[in-house]
Amino acid sequence: MSRKESLVDNMEGSNLIILGFTIILIGIAIIIIGSLLSSGKGETRFAVGGFIGPIPFGFGNDKNMVYFSIILAFVMIIVMILMLRFSFVLR
Repeated sequence: MSRKESLVDNMEGSNLIILGFTIILIGIAIIIIGSLLSSGKGETRFAVGGFIGPIPFGFGNDKNMVYFSIILAFVMIIVMILMLRFSFVLR
């Protein structure tokens, strides 16, 4: 690999990092704007799910949202496994 190819690969990686930070900042801005525009009278529901090793977990104050977050975590794991599998096939 030449120095020029290495520089191009590095620039593509930094563009992805900048894109990731931009998406995160847009998400934070949407959350702040939404909290400022809300009337404050509604009930807030939340749920968090994920994996610690092979063990799924979820917690929150709404049962349906906890189920949804655990299912979403499973779907994300399946997508990740498929992406890794196909990336090795394409090489």
